[in-house]
Amino acid sequence: MPTASPIPGKALIAPDNHMLIMIDFQSQMSFATKSIDAVALRNNAALVARSAAGFKVPTILTTVAEKSFSGPMFTEITDAFPGQAMLDRTSMNTWEDGPVIGEVNRIGKDRVVLCGLWTSVCIVGPALSALHQGFEVYVIADACGDVSDEAHERAMQRMIHAGVRPMTSLQYLLELQRDWARTETYDMTTGIAKEYGGAYGLGIIYAKTMFGASESH
Repeated sequence: MPTASPIPGKALIAPDNHMLIMIDFQSQMSFATKSIDAVALRNNAALVARSAAGFKVPTILTTVAEKSFSGPMFTEITDAFPGQAMLDRTSMNTWEDGPVIGEVNRIGKDRVVLCGLWTSVCIVGPALSALHQGFEVYVIADACGDVSDEAHERAMQRMIHAGVRPMTSLQYLLELQRDWARTETYDMTTGIAKEYGGAYGLGIIYAKTMFGASESH
């Protein structure tokens, strides 16, 4: 019989135990994305970006053919990382790009969290490649999208069968916070949730406005 301890499991995401790679959140890629509404996609991408920036998660922002074809990265993401350079690629598989891999090695984390467009190409490629090289890989499923529901779901199933761990954008934020008694990030976390957390965010606004409620008590 194991003995329980009040400590988190090693598989949980924490601000200091992973890197985030946000891939090809660009206009041209989003035009053909049908598995998720464009408004929801932009909202979820913003939620992830604000969460990572707020918790100081080492983050790589990468685009494909930004100037010649696909266009700039969503401002919801770039606004969260002012001044950070985009790593532009020609390869569909981010993991085959030398400058990106140079940054991965500089950051030096063995756990990688991915999100972007499209799930079946630009996420499957680096996910399976990173797994093959011994990295742990998580994919934020609702901050990804593809040309059809079928394409997105088959891509997620393929990655999960290979060992990728799926999660959602709101889950990512709340797993970074994890304890409401962490007062130094409490206001930031609830602020991000109020702006991008949908109905959950509305609930926070209501509780704080009507009752002065706080999850930390």
